Amino acid sequence: MTRLQNPEYPIGRNLFKGQNILLTAAAGAGIGFATAKRFLEEGANVFISDVNEARLDKAIESLRELNLGTIEGCICNVTEDADIDVMFALALEKFGSLNAVINNAGLGGESSLESMTNENWDLVMDVTLKGAMKMMRAAIPILKISEGVIVNNASVLGWRAQAGQSHYAAAKAGVMALTRCVALETVNDGIRINAVAPSLAMNPHLSKTSSAELIADLSSKEAFGRGAEPWEVANVILFLASDLSSYMTGEVISVSSQRA
Repeated sequence: MTRLQNPEYPIGRNLFKGQNILLTAAAGAGIGFATAKRFLEEGANVFISDVNEARLDKAIESLRELNLGTIEGCICNVTEDADIDVMFALALEKFGSLNAVINNAGLGGESSLESMTNENWDLVMDVTLKGAMKMMRAAIPILKISEGVIVNNASVLGWRAQAGQSHYAAAKAGVMALTRCVALETVNDGIRINAVAPSLAMNPHLSKTSSAELIADLSSKEAFGRGAEPWEVANVILFLASDLSSYMTGEVISVSSQRA
């Protein structure tokens, strides 16, 4: 079997020239940062947020060094309504309008249900599911004006079983259901809402929530014999945010090479 070990990084095609994008949890080295970078490479202006100020400042500095579109950002905890309101207000102050909102914030971990505390369960639900709900609720009146797009970051665990992931899987399944239902509520406003469901995206922080053995096992189950590069997931997020997916709403796309 031929396995794609070193995929070529895409060339920008100005898919989002002149558009303004808001993206949560974009600091660090994961899907959020890769997505912010890809939007800039495709001609967009990008407003990013994160809960870690030092990490956010470093991300903004790094993205500005690309000398592409405008990059702005602020601290935001997506579980806090006040933080979300301030973030949207700042983004509109900087850009005037928003064309897409990307809900990337999420929190995982590994724990059997038997040993899971209420606090562990609630934290994952609050960040991953309730955070997505609050972001969507705040974004809808803004995106009605631009007839914009929301893209949520779900997970294949919303469909597939994995031991130790009951809280995260339940939260991501909720994100999928939220995507489908709210898409129908907003379709007459010209808003499209879809979600991406990655299987395994490699980044340096993955080891904080998963053991090396688990990561190796999950990688071996992928058809390419590896996890996705974060920018490979970002490419699908960009597709869902672009006019290329104009007939799609309420859909969840798996970014996975797992064997059938």
